Amino acid sequence: MKSLISYSLLSLASVSQLTGAIMVPFPEQEHMFITGKSREISTQDAPEKRLIHLSPTESKWVTEDEKLELKRQGFNFMDVTDYQHLGYENAFRTASDKKPDVKYPPKPEQQTTVKPLLEKLDKKNMRGNLEKFTSFYTRYAKSETGRQSSEWLLKRINETAAHLLPSIELKPFPHTWIQSSIIAKIPGKTKKTVVIGAHQDSINLFLPFLLAAPGSDDDGSGTVTILEAFRVLVTHLAETGEQLENTVEFHWYSAEELGLWGSQAIFSSYEKEGRDVVAMLQQDMTGFVKKTLDAGKPESVGVITDYVDPALTEFIKEVITEYCDIPYVLTQCGYACSDHASASKAGYPSAFVIESAFSDSDDHIHTTEDKIEYLSFDHMLQHAKLTLGLAYELGQAKFDDKSGYSVEL
Repeated sequence: MKSLISYSLLSLASVSQLTGAIMVPFPEQEHMFITGKSREISTQDAPEKRLIHLSPTESKWVTEDEKLELKRQGFNFMDVTDYQHLGYENAFRTASDKKPDVKYPPKPEQQTTVKPLLEKLDKKNMRGNLEKFTSFYTRYAKSETGRQSSEWLLKRINETAAHLLPSIELKPFPHTWIQSSIIAKIPGKTKKTVVIGAHQDSINLFLPFLLAAPGSDDDGSGTVTILEAFRVLVTHLAETGEQLENTVEFHWYSAEELGLWGSQAIFSSYEKEGRDVVAMLQQDMTGFVKKTLDAGKPESVGVITDYVDPALTEFIKEVITEYCDIPYVLTQCGYACSDHASASKAGYPSAFVIESAFSDSDDHIHTTEDKIEYLSFDHMLQHAKLTLGLAYELGQAKFDDKSGYSVEL
C-alpha cells in the first residue's frame, strides 16, 4: 500500500559504521552486507533499470533505489519489467471479441445461508494468526524470513480449513524471487471465478534488507481477514456437502510492495489461459480505525472508487449494507495502490476496500511500528463479514454465458 510517511536516509557510510558491514550490489539482490573485507566493484557496473507505470499513460525506467525512493515519497506504481505483456490480450481485442461487462445481482440474495455463517467468524483466530504472522522479522519478498512466512502461511491455510474439503486445490505459486504467492481454489460447478485477494509481504521502506517489517496492518490484517472468511466458508461446504455454482479462489500475493509483482504474475497466467474471472476483491489494510474515531467520524469500511470496476463496487456496497454492522465511506487511493490493479489490467473486474477513508488510514505502515497494538480486531471482523458475504453471494450467482446475471423466475 501507498505510504503517507516521509522518510530520511542514512548514508552508506553511516550504515557501515552502525553495522560493521559494507553494502555492495549483487546481480540477484539489490544489496548484500559483507562483514570485514571490502570488495572491489567495477565502476562500469550500472544498476539494473526497472520499467514502472505511474499511471495508465506514464512509464519510467528507474533503478531499484529510485523505485524505493518513489515509494518513500508516496507514489504508487506497477513494476511491469517482467510483465509488459499483461493486458495485451484485453487491449487488442476487436470490438466483436471484447468481453461483455459482467452484470451482478442487484441485491444480496443469500441471507438465509450467509447470516448464520457470519456468527462463526472468530476474532481470536485472526489475532492468533496475526501474532504468529508478524513474528517473522520481515516478510520482505526477497528475504529468507519472507520465504519462511509464506511457507508457514501455506501450512496454516491447510491446517485451518483446506484439509476439510478434498476438492480444494491449495498450492504455492512460485516466482523468480524467494517468496511464493499462494492460491486456494474451491472448484465450483462452472469455471467462472471469483477471486478474493490480500498480499502477504511486508516492507520497511527505510532499509528493506536490514530493518524489521512486522506489517501488522499492511497487509497482515488483510491476510488473516480473508483466511478467517476462507475457514468459515470451507467448513460450511465440508459440513453440508454443498458445491458453489462458481469457482472461488483465495489469493495471498507475494511482492505487492515491490510493484505488484506477485499479482501481475498470477493474472498474466490467467489472461494467457483465458480464465473467466468475473470478480476480484482486494483486502489490503483492514484493522486501523484510530484516526477515524479521533476525528469524530463513524467507523466505516473504505470503498475505493477510482481505478476499479463500477458495477462490482456497487454490489460490494450492497453487501456491506446487508452484512456489516458499520457503514461504508467512499474514498480514493490512486493508480496501482494494491493488487486489484493487476486484475484490472488483465481485463478482469476488480474492486478494493480498505479500513477507512484513505486519508484516515494507518500512518505506521512500512516501518517497525506497524504493530498489532494499533489495530482493532472488531473492525477486522467487519471486513471478514464483507469477504465471506461477497464470496458466498458471487459464488452462488448464476452468471450467463455472456457474464451477465441470470434471474431465475
